[in-house]
This record gives sequence, C-alpha cells and structure tokens, in this order.
Amino acid sequence: MRVSCVGFCVGVLVVAGCASPGAPSAPSPYVLPLSLSKGQDDLARADSARLSRATPACAGSRTGQAQCDVLIEPGGAHPTYSGWTASQLERAYDLRSAAKSKGAGQIVGIVDAYDNPDAANDFAAYRSGMGLPAGTLDKYNQEGSQSNYPTGSPGWGVEIDLDIEMVSASCPNCTIYLLEANSNQWSDLEAAEAEAVKLGATIISNSYDGSGASCSDYDTKGIEYLASAGDSGYGVYMPAECDGVVSVGGTQLQTCNSKRGYCETPWTDSGGGCATGEKKPWWQVHSKYAADCDGRLANDVSALAVDAAEYDSYEEGGWITVDGTSISSPFVAGIFGLAGNSTKQDGGRTFWVPAWHHLHLNTVGGVRYSAVGGWGSPKGIRAF
Repeated sequence: MRVSCVGFCVGVLVVAGCASPGAPSAPSPYVLPLSLSKGQDDLARADSARLSRATPACAGSRTGQAQCDVLIEPGGAHPTYSGWTASQLERAYDLRSAAKSKGAGQIVGIVDAYDNPDAANDFAAYRSGMGLPAGTLDKYNQEGSQSNYPTGSPGWGVEIDLDIEMVSASCPNCTIYLLEANSNQWSDLEAAEAEAVKLGATIISNSYDGSGASCSDYDTKGIEYLASAGDSGYGVYMPAECDGVVSVGGTQLQTCNSKRGYCETPWTDSGGGCATGEKKPWWQVHSKYAADCDGRLANDVSALAVDAAEYDSYEEGGWITVDGTSISSPFVAGIFGLAGNSTKQDGGRTFWVPAWHHLHLNTVGGVRYSAVGGWGSPKGIRAF
C-alpha cells in the first residue's frame, strides 16, 4: 500500500505533510533538511514542470497487478541520442566498467511483461550508438523457451528496451537474460522470476510495481533482486517493499563544480517510505533512521532517474529521452554485476549492514539517509 505525494515538495525532498489529503504525514526519518542551493532548487522546480508532461509507458491500475515504471518525455524520437549517455554515467558513478573485463561471466536477469519483438535490434543499436562493445542478450519466455514469446506490448516494449540498455550502460560485459512474462499479472511475472533463477541469473531487476505480489517469490537465497521504487512520490509498492529486494530510488544528476564533478539530488517523484504491508526486517530494528516506521523502510540505494537516453524502434521509432526509477533499478543491477559479489548479498540488507558500505556511496541531497535516496548512489563498486 502506498501514500501518494501531492503538490511540489519544497526543495525536491520528501517532507512532513507531503501526502494525500487525510493521510498521516511522513514521519521524521523522511524529513530532510532544505540543503539545496538556490540554483539546484530552481533546477528542480523547472524539471518538475517539464516532467509533469512525461507520459507513463504503462498506464492502468496497479491494484492486483503490476505496471512498468518508465516515463516517456515529450518530443518524440530524435535523430540521435538525447539525455545521459553510457559514458557519462560511467564517469558520474566512477564505474570504469570496461576495465579488466569486469562483469564478464555475470548474468543479470531482466523480468518484464509481454513481448518486444525488436529487443535484440534495439539492444544492438543502443550499444553501437553508445560506443559499447557488442553484448550478449538471451531472450526467453516465462517457461524458459526461446520461442513462443507472449503477445507484444508497445508500452512494455519501451520498458524492456530501457532495462536491457541500462544494464549495458553500467556493465557492458555482463550477460543479460530477458524473461518476458505472458502478462502483467503476478502469477506470470513470478513464474518468470523463478525461471530466471533456473536459467542461472544471480541478479534480477524488476522495473515495475503494484499491489498483491508475494515476497516469497523475490527471496531466493543467493539471488540479488532489485526493484524500481516507483514514480508517484512518497510510498512503496511491491516488489520494492519486500525485504529480500533492493529498493532503488531515483535522483537528478547534473554537472557542477565539485570534487566529484557532479551534483545529485533526490528526484521529487521517486517512490520510497514506510511500507505498511511488510513487517520491519531485523536489520532495521535498531536503526535510528527506521525508528518511526513499523514496517520495512525503503529505499536502500538510488541512482539517476531523469533524462536517460534510450533507443526504441518498436513503439517510438528511435532515440528517446526517458525518466523514472525504471532507469535506476537495471543500472544498479549492472553494478552488482561489475562487483561480481551478488550471491553473497541479501536484498535490502546489503546497504544497511555493515555500515562501512555507506562510506562508498555518494550522499544524495547532502544527507546520509533519506527515503528517496536511500543510503546514497553508487561511488564505484565497493558498496556492492
């Protein structure tokens, strides 16, 4: 269950009182200081106005089913890429992903609903346009067959392209398994999750959310599951609220005069907060940041969710610019591939215990922890 944020949260941070009418205010762990500079605050307000015109690729109810989390910016297809590129993101997050073949042999599973018949061509076009080496993409239906794919869906097709391209951006040497579920019903998506494990994926990214899922289907030992936090403000949907899943929030990124060379602030529309449907996991019980939440507190980590370049020929006809935590979840999944340590991780616990992980993450919005930014964004791979 989630509480949606209404209006513009001052300073693009989750603040008390930013909730739907009649709903309780966000408790204190989600209240962040107004630490943005005037320039950053002005940028956030301008982006908020522009993003209000972005169109969800997957419209419809999230009750009892899932919807994808990618938002398509207005303007249609471009003759060349427009938005953050793979090389820019590699620098911004200090990945050095091509060095020493990092990620080689790692299998990242992507689970989505319906079919994108152009996925392989779009995967190749993105990698070529971004100057990445030819990669490995294996496509399966939810039963593990490389034929008899489900019915096509242009909206989910945009999501599929984004997911496989964002893993490519962070881990060009990773092998990607695309699992296409028959529909966006949980029974089909969860069958695809199980099949990804059978096929050998040890990292599985899910860029969708809704209500009614079973957390037990996202909690296999030795598998690192990730999920997008959603794009509707304060609140948490499944599967991100499951403690066996890394809940990945969204940020806005810009170049600036800092040691890093980039400034990163919470994205207003990112999901995150106190999950009322799942009990507090043991690794949050003694955390002061989770003190006012009786359930699972998300997010755990975050990354770019605004202005990514994507190639999609199935629906959009070429290069488009997209937003949403659908960017951040597969991108972070690729970083787990770079680290090569996924089988030793444990969902959201990865970023809560031990605390030394926090030293190897960038703070988001100038704070150590927030419901939007989690413990921060990737700073190399040591936190993974």
